[in-house]
Amino acid sequence: MKLAVKIDVDTYRGTRDGVLPLCKVLKKHGVPATFLFSFGPDNTGKALRRIFRKGFLKKCLRSNVAGNYGLKTLMYGTLLKAPRIAKLCAGQMRKTKDMGFECGIHSWDHFQWQDYLPAMRITEVQCQFTRAAVEFEKVFGEEPKTFGAPGWQITPDALEVEDSVDLLYASDTRGKYPFLPMMGGRVFKTLQIPSTLPTLDEVLGETALEDVASLHLGEMEKTEHSVMTIHSELEGMAYLEWFDKFLGEAKARGTEFYSLSDRARELLKDREKIPTCEIKMQEFKGRSGTLAVQQA
Repeated sequence: MKLAVKIDVDTYRGTRDGVLPLCKVLKKHGVPATFLFSFGPDNTGKALRRIFRKGFLKKCLRSNVAGNYGLKTLMYGTLLKAPRIAKLCAGQMRKTKDMGFECGIHSWDHFQWQDYLPAMRITEVQCQFTRAAVEFEKVFGEEPKTFGAPGWQITPDALEVEDSVDLLYASDTRGKYPFLPMMGGRVFKTLQIPSTLPTLDEVLGETALEDVASLHLGEMEKTEHSVMTIHSELEGMAYLEWFDKFLGEAKARGTEFYSLSDRARELLKDREKIPTCEIKMQEFKGRSGTLAVQQA
């Protein structure tokens, strides 16, 4: 079985304190990984308005959002000014790339994308992506080649924007295997490599922490290539020791770790063999609201 690791970096605190510890653990185990960074303002505090969304409060309590993200983070953009992540954490971002990890875009404003994408005009979507891409180039000195949508929120307009910037691949969806996306009656060209495993915050509270590794490994045995999305705010901080042990156990089980960019390049050598699948926004176990899900 093979596993790719993708790290979503949502917040200022997660970038400042969670990224480099993750790099060290990944290096220790010889695991290639993809870090997707948020570059603009950390408006996490505004996300608390989701409390009225079905399932959101239950998820927050189950996964200990306040404890894991920190009370200060939960006030950014409301009681406290939203810090500009790339401005304050460019050093951590560059160090990640210098250590050999692939880096891409997660967002400009994570909250704005996750909560308001369906209402955005295409020019607004372009603005969100362009602002992140400009900061990416300032930090890394090159154009971004991958993107992963915050909260797995995607629309046909967002997919069109991805196509316009010539990404190698995107990872905006939950699903089973790589595909070319179809949404809103349109087919798009940017390869999608979906997350296949549940995230830690989706299973915490439903599954004991000591049983999560077995849950993941059981799912990984069902398919040749799996994609695990982790968060710098969780596996990079309070659950870093757990993640370290998980990688060790996965290696002991014979897991081969692979790079998402290498997988994308291999698949794109024969584009005609890549299946086209529809994306639908639908409810997803362990999450509030709807997510972009591959239709097999």
